[in-house]
Amino acid sequence: MEVKGKKITIIGAARSGWAVAKIVLELGGYPKISDNADISKIPLEFLTWIKSNQIPIEAGTHTFSFITESDLVVISPAVRIDAVAVEWARIKNIPVIGEVEFAYRFCQRPIIAVTGSNGKTTTSMLLQEVLTQAGYKICLCGNVGIPFSEYVLQNPQPDFFVLEISSFQLESIVEFRPHIAVFLNFNENHLDRHKDMQAYFDIKKRIFMNQQRDDFAVLNAKDSWVAALAPQLKARVRFFNTEEQMGVPFLNPNHAAVAEVANMLNIAPRVYHEIFNHFKGVEHRLEFVGTIEGVDYINDSKATTAEAGRWAMENIDKPIVMICGGRDKHIDFSVLQELVYKKVKKILVIGESREKIKKSFESVVNVELCDELETAVRKAKEFAHAGDCVLLSPMCTSFDMFSNFEERGRVFKEIVSRL
Repeated sequence: MEVKGKKITIIGAARSGWAVAKIVLELGGYPKISDNADISKIPLEFLTWIKSNQIPIEAGTHTFSFITESDLVVISPAVRIDAVAVEWARIKNIPVIGEVEFAYRFCQRPIIAVTGSNGKTTTSMLLQEVLTQAGYKICLCGNVGIPFSEYVLQNPQPDFFVLEISSFQLESIVEFRPHIAVFLNFNENHLDRHKDMQAYFDIKKRIFMNQQRDDFAVLNAKDSWVAALAPQLKARVRFFNTEEQMGVPFLNPNHAAVAEVANMLNIAPRVYHEIFNHFKGVEHRLEFVGTIEGVDYINDSKATTAEAGRWAMENIDKPIVMICGGRDKHIDFSVLQELVYKKVKKILVIGESREKIKKSFESVVNVELCDELETAVRKAKEFAHAGDCVLLSPMCTSFDMFSNFEERGRVFKEIVSRL
């Protein structure tokens, strides 16, 4: 893609926007930044870089002239594909692509892309560790928090890019074509952004849309939505989570997916089994924080869906005092009633969704509303007894009270440390 001499407007001034701007500048183009957040919300380091390079920026709003005086518009994952500013660009027939698509246009190495409703980060990190242990040079980026654009021009190039890919990123792809695409699972999520489950699924399956016969689609055999895609795909289909794998000591389907990719690359089983046995997990995903007066405290802030909450509860073998709540993604919590009845002693709820969660579970467990996370943690400490587990597994996004799930998890750990 030709960038030199082109005006490229980047909508979104977070990390991915900065990474795109760096590429544009490096290749002789003219980046412009537009963000509807107040300028005080833009990272100071980014603002300093913008000023030192005399890059035009508008903050607090998008304006028609700023957006449409462009040769290309690149949107960050948080920007909706139907946003007004994006529609302005289309009115003027200005191409609009996402950050992942932009980076892909400069990619010279094969891509292993991982999507799914849950488990993407864990699986992507495991793939990075397994492939690295096998001798490959790997760059892990995408939805894990490191923009693809930040590393696509690095020298020397890796053997593989491992990308965690969300539905928000798949909305705006055009040519993006992973050599190996992994679809872990599909369940209710992001219905605050996507019209319904079918619309959400249609975006998820876009990960396969540009694959050809020499590519691979790795599908979960036990997920009915995912497995049904097999006859529709051009790529060679490989299944994981199969009956044939039942005799192999995988800890969960994420491990089975990683093993299938490793087998495709002729990596010896001993390599990935060693990684599985020593993998310490992802921060904010069932992260052990500490034990106080015989009570374990677990940070599962990354759990932003009901199914992620299910996974947490199923993997804890102690009575649970559960803290949950946040901004609702229009998902049905009541599907967990039976599991909550079996595993949970008490629920403490915070955030915008607390009334909805209370109604979902008050018939099967004691539910108490709290104004903030610290109140919930302190009440959990009062209620829990030795042998119990206090679990932060919000099942909601964090944006009503925190900037992201990482901040929510860090605050939880800080509160626990003060106890």
